[in-house]
Amino acid sequence: MWILLAMMSALLLGIYDVFKKKSLSDNAVIPVLSISIFFSFLLFLPLLIASGFDGAKDNLGDFYIPFVDGATHFKIFLKAVIVLCSWICTYFGMKHIPITIFSPIRATQPIWTVLVAVVIFNECLSWIQSLAIAITLISFFAFSQVGKKEGVSWKSNKWIWLVIAATVFGSASGLYDKHLMHSGYPRMAVQVYSTMYQSVLMLVVMFALWYPHRRKSTPFQWRWTILGISVFLMMADYVYYWALSYDDAYISIVSTIRRSGAIVPFLYGAFALKEKNIKIKSVLLCGVILGVSLLYIFR
Repeated sequence: MWILLAMMSALLLGIYDVFKKKSLSDNAVIPVLSISIFFSFLLFLPLLIASGFDGAKDNLGDFYIPFVDGATHFKIFLKAVIVLCSWICTYFGMKHIPITIFSPIRATQPIWTVLVAVVIFNECLSWIQSLAIAITLISFFAFSQVGKKEGVSWKSNKWIWLVIAATVFGSASGLYDKHLMHSGYPRMAVQVYSTMYQSVLMLVVMFALWYPHRRKSTPFQWRWTILGISVFLMMADYVYYWALSYDDAYISIVSTIRRSGAIVPFLYGAFALKEKNIKIKSVLLCGVILGVSLLYIFR
């Protein structure tokens, strides 16, 4: 069940990336990110308020948001900081490089997650699971190398390095998520309170750093696709935390499957944006699909 949930999260995350790309095109990064996070928290706010009434746990079921102590809030705040570091790097990188290059680079995130998960959490994979992950990760890496043919140099392009930094932060976030879920922290509390802290932090960043200098940078344009960022990320994260809440869930497998959502923005870049080198990228995409299929079949 948790593998199926991970695949659902991957699909939703891919759609989220498409909305992100459309929102960021010729637009200011900081307000797009800030508004999308703030809107996500507003969607959660009615549930948070309802959770404070008597009988809320029975009435809301899986959507109940328990109140937690100060120590738990601190751990959730730390998660919010890690995620924001990843998102800020991600949004700036995505705005400035082709999405068919961006997505595969972000998809290399499971490389770091798998390595650390095996070392720290002592996760033992079967040979077929190891083969599936290897196929997927090799395809991801080869995917990234195609970018060199499009003149995107990893050595001199600062946006590439921002995406790489986002990938490292994303890996750290995934491992921290496993720690929180397997330590018994309520998944709805983690998702909602981290969104609350992210919205507060991004409002500070927007009004302290972006707003005073807004006339010197790309102007902000309101687009309805910004709301799509909020909705699809919220659904993708809900299903993701649900998958991780299973005791037998492997973060290495969940993370690998989740990153396969790169298929969706790839198709968007190929057919809607008419980006380059689609044939060779399509061959490598088959490697991604094969690896993910093996993970599901031999779970």
